[in-house]
Amino acid sequence: MHCLKYFFTLASLMLFSQLSMANERDFWLVDEFIEMNPAQEPISQSFSELVRKPAIPLSVPPLKPVKIAVVYPANQISDYWLRSIRSFEARLKELDIPYEIQSFLTQTTNNNSLNEQAKEILTAVNSGADYLILTLYKKQHKSIIERLISDKKTKVILQNITTPIKDWDNQQPFLYVGFDHVKGTQLLSNWYQDQKLNSNEYGLLHFPKGYISQVRGDSFEQYTGVNSDYKLVSSYYTDSTRKNAYSNAINLLEEHNNLGFIYASSTDIALGVSDAISEKGLQNKVLVNGWGGGSAELAAIEKGKLDVTVMRMNDDNGVAMAEAIKLDLGGNEEKVPVIYSGDYVVVTKESSPAKIQSLKQQAFRYSGVDDK
Repeated sequence: MHCLKYFFTLASLMLFSQLSMANERDFWLVDEFIEMNPAQEPISQSFSELVRKPAIPLSVPPLKPVKIAVVYPANQISDYWLRSIRSFEARLKELDIPYEIQSFLTQTTNNNSLNEQAKEILTAVNSGADYLILTLYKKQHKSIIERLISDKKTKVILQNITTPIKDWDNQQPFLYVGFDHVKGTQLLSNWYQDQKLNSNEYGLLHFPKGYISQVRGDSFEQYTGVNSDYKLVSSYYTDSTRKNAYSNAINLLEEHNNLGFIYASSTDIALGVSDAISEKGLQNKVLVNGWGGGSAELAAIEKGKLDVTVMRMNDDNGVAMAEAIKLDLGGNEEKVPVIYSGDYVVVTKESSPAKIQSLKQQAFRYSGVDDK
């Protein structure tokens, strides 16, 4: 009876903790949003099928080119952003949608580039675009995007975000598109939990403080803490560069000589951690994950420099944006879901070259298997 009482007490605490975290967040997770808006589920399912299928050209193309502005932090080792643009344009062409695209490619999302990104967003807004595609890493961008959504002259597609902002309530952007960061994080945590490690201690390297650090870093710590006996002994916020991640990983490895793994929150961070592990001669002793499964990560996996990654079916995000625009142009905006979240596959250094090649062909079917 005492054990049963303890179980219910523990379960209640876990539920209370999850509800508290949901209340503290300024965004809804995918599952939370669908649960509150059940009509979105069939729309999302139908749209996902559309993304997976071959393109069907628009029956009546617009007379004038659609004006599209894109603001991306593309200057990273990760090829996610460049592949996104490439797959987006390729699908637009297959759909027979005439378009003019202006790209504003900023650097990484460290604090030094926030003002630059804000300027790029404002320049894109003033370009008279029909659709504006951008991402949201920092709260400083939120007010600009909020004004855009309220104005309704330009339709906003938020890229690499699948978590609707609570403050925007029923006035959400045209589309949230990407891959559910929390789902990817949980897949990585589950993989680590399945490993027989020499230590239950781990370190964590965050993305710069903001949205990504919450959904990839904080969620990993919370989910792993509830579902395993792994113990987080130290964590650092990085500036998201390989060099800075390397320095922080060296500190982790020198401060804690009994780590089982270091959780990395992005491609650049993962490769920096891998550099540090190699320098210390700790490969196969201290594990490290990638995040996203782009070309650089898959090359590192095949060389044994990374142990695991969650691989996004990358080009689906570009296809989804093109298909959403097609539906809108055809007067079918109601068929565009609020959220499109693409698929993940777990890839490890034990995955066969044939398996990895097959996944590349699926994930990079528009952007190209052998290049970025």
